[in-house]
Amino acid sequence: MPSPSSPTKPLASPPPLDPSDPLREAEDRLRDAIEELQRRQRSAAALQRHHPPCDHAADESCVAHAIGNLCQSFLLSYGVRVGIGILLRAFKLARRQSYSSLLDLKQLVSEKDLIVREEACRIGLFFGGFSGSYHALRCLLRKYRKKETPFNAILAGSIAGLSILALDDSNRRRTLSLYLLARVAQSAYNSAKSKNKFHFWGSHWRHGDSLLFSLACAQVMYAFVMRPESLPKSYHEFIQKTGPVAAPVYKAVRECCRGYPVDIASLADYLAEKGRSDIKLEEFPSIFPCSVIHPHTNSCLVQNATATSATFRKTFPLYFSLTFVPFVVLRLQKFLAAPARTFMFAVKDSVRSTSFLSAFVGIFQGVICLHRKVASKDNKLVYWTAGGVAALSVLLEKKARRGELALYVLPRAGDSLWYILVNRHLLPDIKNAEVFLFCLCMGGIMYYLEHEPDTMAPFLRGLIRRFLASRISNPVNSSSRNASYSYLQTLDAMKKPKLLEGDGSEGPSEKKYNLESIPGL
Repeated sequence: MPSPSSPTKPLASPPPLDPSDPLREAEDRLRDAIEELQRRQRSAAALQRHHPPCDHAADESCVAHAIGNLCQSFLLSYGVRVGIGILLRAFKLARRQSYSSLLDLKQLVSEKDLIVREEACRIGLFFGGFSGSYHALRCLLRKYRKKETPFNAILAGSIAGLSILALDDSNRRRTLSLYLLARVAQSAYNSAKSKNKFHFWGSHWRHGDSLLFSLACAQVMYAFVMRPESLPKSYHEFIQKTGPVAAPVYKAVRECCRGYPVDIASLADYLAEKGRSDIKLEEFPSIFPCSVIHPHTNSCLVQNATATSATFRKTFPLYFSLTFVPFVVLRLQKFLAAPARTFMFAVKDSVRSTSFLSAFVGIFQGVICLHRKVASKDNKLVYWTAGGVAALSVLLEKKARRGELALYVLPRAGDSLWYILVNRHLLPDIKNAEVFLFCLCMGGIMYYLEHEPDTMAPFLRGLIRRFLASRISNPVNSSSRNASYSYLQTLDAMKKPKLLEGDGSEGPSEKKYNLESIPGL
């Protein structure tokens, strides 16, 4: 008897079935097993018709699904934070020309120099806690409410938002809350605009994102100079270290603009360190000259060029780490497929972003110096204007990045404005208000992610989908057939081979089939 895979001659009619054929017996047993499996699946589905099916696999429990998402999101976020810390530490060692230390793990990842464990754990708990609790609540609401509505996503997202309590810094929580508020507003506006219900005048402007970025930067730089306590400490320190002007000078400028007596002693000590003891200081000056702003050189042009180049050297390692590490951790397969291309992509984007920030610092410093050349009295609005003008450097960035940067800086400006209004008793100071706001915003974000994903920014949508790691965020075609259906269709096709018509006609090449040709076997 020829084997099932051996070629056969074309026949005008199907051959009689031989009940002793082992291939036929195997096909019959397989068909019976598949039909029995389908009957059991239909019976189980009939018993569970009182609530919609969950989005995870049928052979996976809701608890296991939630715990799996919690662990995966925790490891991803923890790995991103630790990776950024290690890469920044490596840049720091390289800057000291201690290249041999790069191969010494004790110096590279020691707890003494790389203090990221607690912060990485908190970030991991924040992302992992949200992902796990969100999936658990989605399954629970389906079974409890016995229906699937947008309210389920809103309620689950709002309750899961309590995971922000894993972050112990209230300033960071407030910044995240305002950031999500801006994102929800963006999605709501895009939704209304797509339905022709509402749109802002000028929303079609080509550089509307740059205008928004300029307004946000104006408020941030004003707060940095005049109200530094209204900015998060870490953000204020980042701006201070990035810029070329020392803290004692900003303090003296702030006192001068407010009409307060200037702390001459501390300012004189700073100028003496720079070798400029010859500058005459007043307790109530109308404006400080450029020689106080940049005492190491008398040329404003040299000062601006030096500030720009120094900013590039200081911030390139940071931008490279923020570009390279998340790509490697979140898209490991793409990185392994083309590591050199990924590295060059990170370098190119880092150079572009660093050039933007360097130009920002240079323009801001230039506007301040220009004001001192034409005015005899300082004014706090100068620093608001300087921030807005310097923000035009965002045009060096990609078009897609400008909107992201605007929505990144906007919450910082809102955070500063919130603090100022509360400090002036124009808004009530409610404890943990940022947690409540974050929960509300996460409810809105999850609604738009599941029901109107096109209204969200691609960057945010992709990031949330990557961390949620489920079929909710990566939907599949609901009309696709299951595996058993495919098996049966394959078997039916094998039972009805295409017959050749007419005698003596030479048909196409003979078809072969065996059990190995069935998908999955």
